[in-house]
Amino acid sequence: MSQRYGGIVKGKNGTRGTVADSARQPTLSIAGRRIGPTEPPYIVAEMSGNHNGDINRTFRIIEAAKMAGADAVKLQTYRADTITIDHTGPEFLVRGGLWDGRRLYELYEEAHTPWEWHEAIFEHGRKIGITVFSSPFDESAVDFLESLGAPAYKIASPELIDLPLIRKVARTGKPIVMSTGMATLEEIAEAVEAARGAGATDIVVLHCTAAYPAPPEEANLATIAQIAERFDVVVGLSDHTLGTVVSAIAVGVGACFIEKHFTLSRAEGGVDSAFSLEPAELATLVTTARIAHVAIGAPAFEPTRSEEIVLKNRRSLYVVAPVAKGEAFTKMNVRSIRPGNGLKPKFLDVVLGRRAVRDLAFGEPLEASMVEGGIDP
Repeated sequence: MSQRYGGIVKGKNGTRGTVADSARQPTLSIAGRRIGPTEPPYIVAEMSGNHNGDINRTFRIIEAAKMAGADAVKLQTYRADTITIDHTGPEFLVRGGLWDGRRLYELYEEAHTPWEWHEAIFEHGRKIGITVFSSPFDESAVDFLESLGAPAYKIASPELIDLPLIRKVARTGKPIVMSTGMATLEEIAEAVEAARGAGATDIVVLHCTAAYPAPPEEANLATIAQIAERFDVVVGLSDHTLGTVVSAIAVGVGACFIEKHFTLSRAEGGVDSAFSLEPAELATLVTTARIAHVAIGAPAFEPTRSEEIVLKNRRSLYVVAPVAKGEAFTKMNVRSIRPGNGLKPKFLDVVLGRRAVRDLAFGEPLEASMVEGGIDP
């Protein structure tokens, strides 16, 4: 059993939580696709505002995500007036980062996915065989998405503290995915408790650094195993770093669910395009994440199946000069060489000075039965 020290998970030997800790997490399904430590990583392409106001571009993004091997495409369901208000005050301006100086209302007007597009988007996903789900940002969005048969819901990092919204989503009975950007341990615990208290049984918690883009040195992927251990949930990563390396590493430390922003081309612009993957990069992520998953494997302290054919290349004791029956073994007539058909080299000191029980030829692998008195290997 592990012990908890002020929120830090420690094992029997005092080390931090490991991949083995996260491997105990449960499993769940979204639209029939199982998600958990024994399954390939679930890869979500986050479209966000990268549709650039063009529904046909939205369809192309969904198709490109499918071609790249993603499991799902995620939307964001809000209107500017359901996420903020049309106000010109200084607190309604973005300060710093990618959207520095933008007014919140205008930014969300540009970035939102029109609600009248949603039915066609969900239908297009079904038509080509890729799951579509969304992040609702208020209760009206949950009702709307329920009318479309949304298979799951995502709570964005800034909404993690909106416990009434989380309870509303939990009451749908659908899987709920929650990002933890900016959150304290207490806030994550409150969100998980709110979801479970409202009936949620299938919960994914995504570690997240809510910076756009996020610097890799702030990814803190060691958090993933601790989330799994502390909250008994499926864990993953909502990754805003550039490229695919951090996501692949996250799979190696226990992430079962990876979300990355996705666009057709960064050069074509869009509110999130600067930190979004392009189709070839998403395909790379799918491949590397799956490799990372299978590479974890299980603790192994014996030759693997593929190693069995090279066992013969190990060193062993060989007769390197003819030895007559009764002659003593010396460093001149027995050596440790390749291949590995003879006694292990650790027996060299045992063999030296002992005598041969028969004539031995140059190039014979030395066996225990050839040594006077025998050897217990």
